[in-house]
Amino acid sequence: MNAEGGLRRKGLKGLLFAGVTVSFAGWRVAFAQRMNSGRLISLEDMVQPVVKGAKLLKQDVQIVAPVLADNGSLVPLQVNVQSPMTDQDHVTHVYLFSQRNPVTQVAVFHFGPWNGRAEVNTRIRLAGTQDVVALARFSNGEFRFNQMEIIVTESACVDAS
Repeated sequence: MNAEGGLRRKGLKGLLFAGVTVSFAGWRVAFAQRMNSGRLISLEDMVQPVVKGAKLLKQDVQIVAPVLADNGSLVPLQVNVQSPMTDQDHVTHVYLFSQRNPVTQVAVFHFGPWNGRAEVNTRIRLAGTQDVVALARFSNGEFRFNQMEIIVTESACVDAS
């Protein structure tokens, strides 16, 4: 065997090892962030890591968003939660979940009685047509939600970012 062939073989082994290492590192990141790689997941699978078996009601949460979004990279979304926002009865968190995005929990917003009202205005990225879920946690430990299907003509999150 000549020296050039040995170097080539070592170089190929190094590239193979680097490829396996990089793909394993990418898998670990996806697992840590609960990436679901574009598959549609159920409402139960989306919210149970937060709700953990607590009472869940479909009421008092309103989602305002376009039914049809031309571009999934910037979808405007508004969430309103009916609450008196007093010291005894207020919204503490609003979670946004997406059914198909690589990372299911899109955002979490923190509230208190000092906010006066529980309202969120934001823009989110969507990886295709899917249900978006807004989940509100109340100071008494109760959870309320609503969901809305948004049809996306040009998907975002294609590269799992």
